[in-house]
Amino acid sequence: MSEVQQLPRLNELAPDFEANTTQGKLKLSDFHGKWVVLFSHPADFTPVCSTEFGSFASKTEEFAKRNVQLIGLSVDGVQAHLAWIRDIEEIFLHKVTFPVIADLDMKVSSLYGMIHPGASSTAAVRSVFIMDDKGIMRAMIYYPMNAGRNISEIIRVIDALQTADQYGVSTPADWTPGGEVVVAPPAQQGAIKTQEEEEAQGYDYKRWYLRFKNL
Repeated sequence: MSEVQQLPRLNELAPDFEANTTQGKLKLSDFHGKWVVLFSHPADFTPVCSTEFGSFASKTEEFAKRNVQLIGLSVDGVQAHLAWIRDIEEIFLHKVTFPVIADLDMKVSSLYGMIHPGASSTAAVRSVFIMDDKGIMRAMIYYPMNAGRNISEIIRVIDALQTADQYGVSTPADWTPGGEVVVAPPAQQGAIKTQEEEEAQGYDYKRWYLRFKNL
């Protein structure tokens, strides 16, 4: 029987690790107090991955505004990473300022469930892990080898998570900053109010369990 791979779980502490990177050794716990986006790619010098790295690099300031630390990963070595980063910077005209893990022994890839034998037994699939400033796993997104990530969507997810944390709300489908948010439904029958009462409180009332408001 094949070994069952344990994956990190949402709303639990993200597994800590120490790894060699293009900026020296680092531990995930070094970034406590910052949000972290850990993203993997199958290999250096590959076309789709190169476009993704260029896009991540172009949006570095947007991530910094949100107190987010980017960390890349692949199973290639530091020297290959450095040579590839130089190419990316020349092609896309943006500096790669975040560290890239050289996961030659696949310890981090295995710890985070990045190795999917159906795709490759020796390369990490495209995965994204979003941890909050307390080190809690808040979101995980997996992509196939041949579909590039939408970096703006990753930023949107971070905006949604941070907004939900700050205001105690949820965000609806296709939400972007400035849009209406979802109010939690009443927990008891006695707390259910009429449409007129809800609208008097500033809610955009659809049903007793579906109410929106502007922040």
